[in-house]
Amino acid sequence: MSLRITPLTDPEAVGASRRLAWLAAGTDGAPVGSAYLRLFTREGQRHLAELEIAVHGAERRRGVGSQLLEGALAAARSEGRRSVLAQAEAGSPADLFLAARGFRRVLTLTYARLSLADADLAAIEKGAQRPRDGYRLTEWDGTVPDELAQSYADSRRAMDDMPMEDTDFGTVVWDVERVVAAAEAVARRGELLHTVAAVDDSDGSVVGFSELVVPGDGRGDAQHYGTAVLPEHRGRGLARWMKAASIFRARERHPLLAGLLTDTAESNAPMLAVNDALGYVATHQAVEYQQDL
Repeated sequence: MSLRITPLTDPEAVGASRRLAWLAAGTDGAPVGSAYLRLFTREGQRHLAELEIAVHGAERRRGVGSQLLEGALAAARSEGRRSVLAQAEAGSPADLFLAARGFRRVLTLTYARLSLADADLAAIEKGAQRPRDGYRLTEWDGTVPDELAQSYADSRRAMDDMPMEDTDFGTVVWDVERVVAAAEAVARRGELLHTVAAVDDSDGSVVGFSELVVPGDGRGDAQHYGTAVLPEHRGRGLARWMKAASIFRARERHPLLAGLLTDTAESNAPMLAVNDALGYVATHQAVEYQQDL
């Protein structure tokens, strides 16, 4: 198939990454596929790139994806990247495509959904209101309050030992600037970031958090971004407590929400158990692939 591949570049870096893109078009100029390469720019992840390729269904198996992949990998090498990640739904054409082109499976993710119409909201509310000795819950919309900003940024290390299996994901270094930038990015999209945090009563520090991003119109499905507890505070039911509070608050404030979405590494048994206890139902699995350059 005769193709024209047009490279595109975002004019500036945004947040923790910048992005390159390619558009594939046929001889008639009609677009048939695209590729996006996200280049991480923050300390701890400058070795990494993340790839997305999409090909129109009618144009598959004609070399479009292969040409886009070739260009993206060449760009990743020229940018000095060590690893390229790509995700595909298990059993999909993209899954087969990546496996056939030198990518290896490094992580399996389980995607799940809580239908708010079917959820046991009374039990969830009870769990959210049940006290935990030595801890209290706090919450905020958008950017973290100034008095909690440093403590919240410090608590992000709770994600450092999140099961990533064989993924060369590097280390995400969080500081107040990055926490604020992440919240502002959500706001620019017109969405609402709501955070529930567990606070240690002994010193007022944040020891865990659960983030939920709600569509701007309060309809459809909201997306959990992260739920984690610092290692020294685990085993006390804080993750389930925070997530229950997040569900309860979302239902209370956004009555037209249909459901909540979450994704969890298949090897993260504790968080899978939390989701199961709260009524989340698995919808599908995705595979994280990696190619070492």
